[in-house]
Amino acid sequence: MKKTTLVIMAAGIGSRFRGGIKQLAPVGPNQEVIMEYSIFDAIEAGFNKVVFVIKKDIESEFRAAIGNRIEKQAEVAYVYQELTDIPDCFLEKFHSRTKPWGTGQAVLSIRGMVDGPFLVINADDYYGKEGFKKIHDYMVNHMKEDSEVYDLCMGGFMLVNTLSENGGVTRGVCEVGDDGYLRRVTETFEIERSGDGLKAVDEQGNPVDLDINCHVSMNMWGLPASFLKELEKGFPEFLAGIKEGDIKSEYLL
Repeated sequence: MKKTTLVIMAAGIGSRFRGGIKQLAPVGPNQEVIMEYSIFDAIEAGFNKVVFVIKKDIESEFRAAIGNRIEKQAEVAYVYQELTDIPDCFLEKFHSRTKPWGTGQAVLSIRGMVDGPFLVINADDYYGKEGFKKIHDYMVNHMKEDSEVYDLCMGGFMLVNTLSENGGVTRGVCEVGDDGYLRRVTETFEIERSGDGLKAVDEQGNPVDLDINCHVSMNMWGLPASFLKELEKGFPEFLAGIKEGDIKSEYLL
């Protein structure tokens, strides 16, 4: 039986969240945080290790709010997403950077921590049981670790089920072929209901037409351990391609 790991990206700064640590805000009747529901569903599906990607300065609060409880149910590890965790040759170029480097760097921080397939999710999204079960089944029974192309999978969600009543959301809009394979993910912004339809914009702020029943990504990616080599290769290429002092560009998964 393959060992499968749940990786939770919990190092975001929560810039729109007013007060406290967004990832640790209680939402359940017994002070449960959102990621606790994901962990419960993942363990039930068969995942046997949890890796938290966090900022080092919230570790004590993180352990007290959730980590110490989860350690009683599954193997737990912590890694830190650090601004300075970049190749030494780029440290001076980006010495003033304060914004995290994005989901790609967050996942790259787990190198050495997994030796089998792993599932990456956001700490502050709710996914439901079905996705964990389907991805775990694929990882254990079908995912190939050694192949000419990376064997990846993604939990897709219907856009209509991911909209918010409290303003626009950002989603990765998916193009899926007739064969069920994912062709492309396009980051789309400020998606919200407008009359009987939707309004949204692309990265440049141009209006985008969307089908309310299209598939979207919620950052639920099933990956082989070997994919970390691809992230490691691509990160220096990304850093070399952005301007000195850039505070916004992110290395996205």
